Amino acid sequence: MPSTTMSGSRVTRWRTVDIVVAAVLGVAFGVVFWAWNLLGAILVPGLFPPLAAILNGVFLMPGVVAALVIRKPGAAVFASTLAAAVSLLLGSPFGGIILIYGFVQGLGAELGFALTRYRRFGLAAALLAAAMAGLATSILDLSLYYRAWPLTWMSSYLGLTVLSSLLLAGVGGWLLVRSLATSGALSSFRVGQRRL
Repeated sequence: MPSTTMSGSRVTRWRTVDIVVAAVLGVAFGVVFWAWNLLGAILVPGLFPPLAAILNGVFLMPGVVAALVIRKPGAAVFASTLAAAVSLLLGSPFGGIILIYGFVQGLGAELGFALTRYRRFGLAAALLAAAMAGLATSILDLSLYYRAWPLTWMSSYLGLTVLSSLLLAGVGGWLLVRSLATSGALSSFRVGQRRL
C-alpha cells in the first residue's frame, strides 16, 4: 500500500523540521503527562492495583506519534525521552526514574517500527509499536515495583497495559496523526502529503 510504505530509497537523515517537530511533540506530551499524573492520583487509589495499567497507554503515545510523523529511526526514543524529561521538570511524582521509562517506552515503540524495517506507518504498524511499548513498560514496572505481586496480578497488569497501549497509543496515536495530517499541520512530512 503506497500510503503506508516507504520506498526502498528512504532517507534516514534527520532534517531540521524533523528535530523541531519531534521536540514539539515531546514537550506537548510532557505537559499531557503532568496532567495525566494528576488524574491518575485521583482515579487509581483504592482500586484493584493492576487496574492502574489502564492509564499507561497515554505515556506510550509520544513514541508512536513521533514515529508515525517523522518516519525515521530514533524518532520514538527522542520524543518519548523528551516527554519524560519535560514531565520531570514540571514535577512528575515519579522522580528521575521517569527518564529511564521514557527511553524504554520509546525503545519499545521503536522496536515495533523496526520490525517493519521502517517501511510501514499505517494503523497496523502503530498497533505493533504500541504493543511493543506496552510490553516494555510492563516488564520495567513488574521488575522494579511489582515483583511481590501474585502471578495473576502481574499478568492482569501486563494485559491491561498492552490493551491500554493498543487503544490509546496505537489507535489514538494513529487518529491524532491522521487528524493533524488532514488539517495541513504536517504538510512538510510524507504523512501530510498523502492519506494514512
